[in-house]
Amino acid sequence: MLNKQRNFLRALGNEMQPIVIVGKSGINENLLEQLDQALTARELVKCRVLPHTPFDTREIAEELALKTNSEIVQVVGRNMLLYRKPTGKESKLPWPTED
Repeated sequence: MLNKQRNFLRALGNEMQPIVIVGKSGINENLLEQLDQALTARELVKCRVLPHTPFDTREIAEELALKTNSEIVQVVGRNMLLYRKPTGKESKLPWPTED
């Protein structure tokens, strides 16, 4: 992913609310399925690791990205932004056009 693309996705992520929450139980099949469906529907998903959990946010982001075939756009505090390019169809995101 190019820096220009990453910056664009970060800007979109600033407006988003986290829709996938990692709690005390960590990463399980239900969480992975929820994230996979969200990435298929939205391409860009903001996730949050709840406070008082024993998990490192960066490690959680890396594991989620690996298991969902997505890319980490950004990890800030307890929030992470994941992106997965759609396969076989056009992107739903309003990518800027090259002028």
